[in-house]
Amino acid sequence: MSTATVTAPPAPVADGRIGLRGNLRHIGALVRRNLLWIRQDPESMFDAILFPIVFCLLFVFVFGGAIAGSGNRHAYVNYVVPGLMAMMGMNIAQGVGTGFNEDFQKGVMDRFRSLPISRGSVLIAKITVEIGRMLVATAVLLVVGFLLGLSVSNVPGLFAAIGLSMVFGFGVMWIFLTLGVVMKSAQAVQGMGFLVLMPLQFGSSIFAPTKTMPGWLQAFTDYNPLSSLADAARGLMNGHEPVTHDVLMTLGWSALLTLVMAPVAIRKFTTKS
Repeated sequence: MSTATVTAPPAPVADGRIGLRGNLRHIGALVRRNLLWIRQDPESMFDAILFPIVFCLLFVFVFGGAIAGSGNRHAYVNYVVPGLMAMMGMNIAQGVGTGFNEDFQKGVMDRFRSLPISRGSVLIAKITVEIGRMLVATAVLLVVGFLLGLSVSNVPGLFAAIGLSMVFGFGVMWIFLTLGVVMKSAQAVQGMGFLVLMPLQFGSSIFAPTKTMPGWLQAFTDYNPLSSLADAARGLMNGHEPVTHDVLMTLGWSALLTLVMAPVAIRKFTTKS
């Protein structure tokens, strides 16, 4: 009795055996795939385009008079726009987790995990595209800010503030990618993101100076990375205050989030059943 020879399918290449060139090629292909998806679904850019406009107009014209005084709205524009740069990064990061979870529900990520590609390249490609969306959101925010009277006395500092926001957004995205993997639905990711974002955003110096807050809340804002990022952006753009401490705090938080959450996100992505 003869037995048929069964040829096993080739096993996926382990991540450690893929060289740098191969990883870069995989990331490039996946970035192109994500960009083509945005081209086919332009509505996915609405949050990056409309949120900066809505939030800037809302806080300047609705809250600006109350916070800075009705005759000092111009000063509030210079205060709130750098803070909103930090807020945009957090909002885009939340969208990363939601979109990632939806890709899992549709089976897209199962297909990627069956391919002989680095698991990290899937996540890095996603983050790369979202960093691009953050740049679009920041550009829209700055255009609206300039139309409302934003003044920048240090142009190189402006670009440094944008870069600092991108670095922090990169670190935060790993948190939401992890949530996108472990949560059961996109709605759950969005709800969890809301619970995380609201205290961080409103318990910070993004919208108002912290000196009027209760002592216990000021203690929280002192360690809130969004306060450090907002204060650093203001100092870099206008050069009126020292920024070394706030810049180092922001970079430290960004590095910590990346070092802790990136391995967790990759492991959860690889082992998700």
